[in-house]
Amino acid sequence: MDWRKLTTISEFDNIWMQSLTQGSAFVLFKHSTRCMVSKMALRSFEADYVNDLPAYFVDLIQYRDLSSHIASITGIHHQSPQVMTIKKGAVTYHASHYSICAHTSSKV
Repeated sequence: MDWRKLTTISEFDNIWMQSLTQGSAFVLFKHSTRCMVSKMALRSFEADYVNDLPAYFVDLIQYRDLSSHIASITGIHHQSPQVMTIKKGAVTYHASHYSICAHTSSKV
């Protein structure tokens, strides 16, 4: 899977604004490198993801401030693991833990 890693708030703000102004869509996966549930959800997601939407990845342990910013901007309470699809600057799908589904996340 071709993940685009997000490491800064400005990177997220740029793709958010692009989505808002251009109507583009993207998938965002928030992952904890210390959590076995997160590791299992990530593996399952990667195995099932078949879409050409850009897919962004946030390491929650290393970039907690970024994760908190995303929660603030999207209005989606932080959880780990968590996936969301964003289109036109709005969350069209979100799930966490065992509810994460690659097929559902790719529908916009």
